[in-house]
Amino acid sequence: MDQQISALLQKDNPWIGNPDALTPWLKEHLPLKYLGRNQLLEKQTRWTQQGKAHLLIGPRQAGKSTLIWQWIFANKREALFIDCEQPLIRSWCESAPQVAMDIKEGFSKVPILFFEEVQHLENAGLFFKGLVDRKPGAPILVTGSSSYHLRSQTRESLAGRATRARLLPFSLEEVSGELDSLAPLGRSKKQDELLERHMVFGGYPEVWLSSHPERILTDLLESFVIRDASDLYQIKRPDAFRTLLSLAARQVGSLVNVSEWAQILSVSRETVYSYLEILSSAHILELVRPFAGGKRSELTKSAKVFWIDLGLRNRLLANFQPLDQRQDRGPLLENWVYTEIIKSIPTLAEVFFWRSTSGAEVDFVIRNANQLAALEVKSAQSPRKKITRSMRSFIDAYQPKSFCVVHPGIQSQETIASTKIDWLPPAQVSTWLKHHVSG
Repeated sequence: MDQQISALLQKDNPWIGNPDALTPWLKEHLPLKYLGRNQLLEKQTRWTQQGKAHLLIGPRQAGKSTLIWQWIFANKREALFIDCEQPLIRSWCESAPQVAMDIKEGFSKVPILFFEEVQHLENAGLFFKGLVDRKPGAPILVTGSSSYHLRSQTRESLAGRATRARLLPFSLEEVSGELDSLAPLGRSKKQDELLERHMVFGGYPEVWLSSHPERILTDLLESFVIRDASDLYQIKRPDAFRTLLSLAARQVGSLVNVSEWAQILSVSRETVYSYLEILSSAHILELVRPFAGGKRSELTKSAKVFWIDLGLRNRLLANFQPLDQRQDRGPLLENWVYTEIIKSIPTLAEVFFWRSTSGAEVDFVIRNANQLAALEVKSAQSPRKKITRSMRSFIDAYQPKSFCVVHPGIQSQETIASTKIDWLPPAQVSTWLKHHVSG
């Protein structure tokens, strides 16, 4: 092993020269307060598997590294931390055979291999393919804050050689774990407070645990727009990129008109599409496509835009007002429901919206294993429940197994034909999804 590489690895992994330093070193990488990540409990069970690279992607500072450090600590295993942001490491990782040989020769028993921020590697997919094929004899854990550089390089080269998981900011369920010890009345009140904070400030771990969430969100936003947009993605028009973010913030849940956005930004349609692709791959925004079940009278082209975390969206608008003072409460709640959906459903499930040419619309349609579930979001505090024309039209056309009406003021059930309809408050959305979508 090259002496410089050896010195760097020993500096980053002090247990190599002193086995007694392992536990204190692992603890140094854990936060003082750790909230369990329910999003990936099932997928973590596969991380002990050798012969694969276990990829964990997600937005910057969503807690990916902390989750892996916690897992390593819980398994009480030696782990070799390899920081791919460092130029020397990037150079070393240009050769999978060399890395595999160096690790096998340097350790009597190969430790868990933990590669951090692998989007900085030039050919990440080919490297991990080569490393997996050389059977290092230990799990390979990999994090990346963006799939933009990883995707084309890993999908084909890592076919059958990788597991993939995405970690997003905290869900409401994850930040509500401490409520179980409260009396039902106190739990309900506290849950409402957590829900409002979650909708206003989002769920990034550092933001959630901070007494100054606005400041942390500002840093997050600027690090993405300035550092990632200019350096990592090499965007030539950061001003246009920032304006697109502002447009997306104001048009949450609305149909995206790419031609209109291109005109506003003074860029081409292709540039708008490339910006949206970058934002999706960086786990900032997502476009939700219309559900097309083969009916002639359905919208089939235009997509809707949603934020993966509402804290960043609200920071862009400089609006952290309480919900009862906001004019955007309806779109905010709809987007929040979307964030809970993508944190709860299985990897292979798909999320759509449905709209007919006559104007009938259902906010979200989820397809999982050829079964359909639907959600409609109501922000008004009306005491009446009503099966709308849009809901009935979709139920008549597709007979979804389950339908949830997210409603702040009603909790009820009824059945239309073979479709079970649940009226539930927002805080119960993730529970409903686990029962009716995740199986």
